Amino acid sequence: MKIPVTIEILRKGKWYIARAVELDFVSQGRSPEEARKNLMEVIEIQFEEMAREGVLEDYLAECGYEVEKASGPEFIAVERTDVSCECRA
Repeated sequence: MKIPVTIEILRKGKWYIARAVELDFVSQGRSPEEARKNLMEVIEIQFEEMAREGVLEDYLAECGYEVEKASGPEFIAVERTDVSCECRA
């Protein structure tokens, strides 16, 4: 079964951080491609372990997926905005 996953990739210094938004899994790499590849490996390993433990379907349901329909939560928007903080600059 294949399920839809939204992947966001951010740069932090010399590293790229990839995150599967709906699943809340994270990985990193020295390039966007490496970060994405590493994230896909993390997802595969985690799914295999959860399936072995019998909790994969419960986890996916908690993340908003309907396993019977192979559908997930609808990703609506990504927004970048400024917020105020009392930080020393």
